[in-house]
Amino acid sequence: MTAPEAESVRARPQAARPSVWRGQGPVVAVVALGGAIGAVARYAASLWWPAQSGGFPWTTFWINVVGCAVIGVFMVVITDVWAAHRLVRPFFGTGVLGGFTTFSTYAVDIQKLVDAGHPRTALAYLAATLLAALAAVRLAVTAARRVLKWRQR
Repeated sequence: MTAPEAESVRARPQAARPSVWRGQGPVVAVVALGGAIGAVARYAASLWWPAQSGGFPWTTFWINVVGCAVIGVFMVVITDVWAAHRLVRPFFGTGVLGGFTTFSTYAVDIQKLVDAGHPRTALAYLAATLLAALAAVRLAVTAARRVLKWRQR
């Protein structure tokens, strides 16, 4: 590059970079806030209904199933009914429900069951959680849509 070309490049004004708070900053903040709320709710549920050592982890099972059902209803409401603010989905869907439901505890529960000599219970838990969570989402979406159709008549 010649000296005049280099000077020309340096003289060009740089495009202003948008502030992080106008971009992804608010999304990260609401996900963090929602995640904290969801995690506290999950922890409260585990204190209220502690799992039995070596037994089926009912608390985590129901937390995940209920969370999946709620996300099913939530997604129908914000896509079919309500034009939600851009931060509602990250706050509630990713944050609150992401913090409330727990794949990590599900995986740890399976490992604990296997380590404690309960591989059949671990396998039953693995399959039951997957099937129940998927069924919960599907049933919640279907029920929410039917209720909305019924209310529109």
